[in-house]
Parts: sequence; C-alpha cells; structure tokens
Amino acid sequence: MWLLVGAWLLTTSAAGFAQQKIGWVDTQQIMKELPAAVEAQGKLDALVSQWEAEINKMQNQLQQESNDYQKRRLILPEQARVQEEQKLSDMQKKIIDLRNQRFGQNGDLYQQQKAIMQPVQAKVMQAIQDGAKEGNYDYIFDKSGQILMMYANNKYDVTQLVLDKLKVPSATQPGTAMPGATQPAPTPAQPGGN
Repeated sequence: MWLLVGAWLLTTSAAGFAQQKIGWVDTQQIMKELPAAVEAQGKLDALVSQWEAEINKMQNQLQQESNDYQKRRLILPEQARVQEEQKLSDMQKKIIDLRNQRFGQNGDLYQQQKAIMQPVQAKVMQAIQDGAKEGNYDYIFDKSGQILMMYANNKYDVTQLVLDKLKVPSATQPGTAMPGATQPAPTPAQPGGN
C-alpha cells in the first residue's frame, strides 16, 4: 500500500516538474560579445591602468628615497634620522591610503563600475527577463559563475505561504504592514560574474 502511494507521489511530482520550463544564460559570454559592455570594460580598464601607474610611481619614489636614506643613515644625526623615517612612513601611509581610495571596498573602482557597468547590466537583465517571458520560461539561471537565478515566474513564489506558516504578518498584504515599514523600490538583479 505505502509503496503504491510513494510511487503515485513520485509520478505526480515528476509530472509537475516536467511542465516547468527552465533555461540558462552565460552572462560572461554576453558581456564579452555585447559592444556596449566591451566599451564600458575598456573604460574601466583604462582607469585601472592609470591608477596603478600613479601608485607604482609613488612606490618607486618611496623605494628610491628609502635606498638613499639607508646609504646616509649612519652619518645622519639622530634628529635627522627620526625625521627621515617619519617622512618614509608618511609616504608609505599615503600609498596605502591611495590604494584603498582607488581599489578599496567602496573605492573609486567600485563607484566607476557601478556608474559605467550598471546601465549595461540593467539592459542585459531586461533582455533576459523579456526573453524568458516571450519563451514562456519559468526559471532562467546564469551559469557563468555561481548559480544565480536571473528570472523566476511569480506563480511559483511561495514566500507568503512560508510567512503564513511562520505566522509572520506580511508587508505585502493590505492592512498587515508593520508600523513605519516602507516598501523598497524594486531594483533589477545584477547579472553574475561581471
């Protein structure tokens, strides 16, 4: 008896999954072939080269001044040595600060990537969503890096079901919004990889 019930459940769920249409995209390939993305990446690469050259110049200057100091260190009075070492330390700190400003977590590179690449990524995302809807896909995944869902048909959204099971009031149901809660503006998902 239980074997028949188990077989029936397996068959019904397999039939349910067979009706869903799933596709994938390779956003890395798209970004390599899309002229706007290639142009945007070229701009970013030029900025990175400029910033790296600026940092390398400062490092070379620090290295030269450090070498000069090492040659003169033994003949310098104590006060002059302290001043020279402080000057070298300040130069090193300036290099570290500039590197963080340019390439740090929210640095210039991050800001420029956001400004230059975001319009291109939004265009790609819109094309993925439009293609998914036209092709009647239920899910579209990006295979270029970490598996990232690029599109999902809303009819498979079970968020409210889970919230109901957890007895959590949902901000999306009328009259159940939490006091002071605001709805964030929807933002397009970012293509993975680049």
